[in-house]
Amino acid sequence: MTQQAGKEARGKKETLAVATFAGGCFWCMEPPFEELEGVVEVVAGYTGGHVANPTYEQVCSGTTGHYEAVQVTYDPERVSYRQLLEVFWRNIDPTDPGGQFADRGPQYRTAIFYHDEAQRREAEASRKALEESGLFDRPIATQILPAAPFYPAEAYHQDYYKKCPLPYQRYKVGSGRAAFLEKMWQKQK
Repeated sequence: MTQQAGKEARGKKETLAVATFAGGCFWCMEPPFEELEGVVEVVAGYTGGHVANPTYEQVCSGTTGHYEAVQVTYDPERVSYRQLLEVFWRNIDPTDPGGQFADRGPQYRTAIFYHDEAQRREAEASRKALEESGLFDRPIATQILPAAPFYPAEAYHQDYYKKCPLPYQRYKVGSGRAAFLEKMWQKQK
């Protein structure tokens, strides 16, 4: 890499931003964000709990306080935080306080973890707009919380939908997520 190319890469890296979303099973939250133009990286992991460097087994026990989440690194000049929020809302059931679809337990709750005051304001405004939209019969249960340490999940969880497309698809359909999302957003078309 030339010195000029290195400076340009470092300059670009400084313009990247991070967003963190918990939407139930992190396997299902990676693809919709990775499809967006301007998203640089999506990492599955754990956040919001009290155990440092937790394992999947620890998080699954429901005792760590962690959520399964994705951390999205993006270029705000190419994709806005508002667009990321829209993708998030369209891939979850925001009214379920006990998990997502077939996945039950505190690790599968939904939350938006904001990294700065601007993200907090946008997240709250988007939740309020969703509440007022009349799309849902129940209250919005998704929490908006300050970002906490994020721990990447084990390598076999990263890009699971690419590594294991058939088991992933069976899971997404079998869990009830695919049918819910199709029915929910079909209403709005």
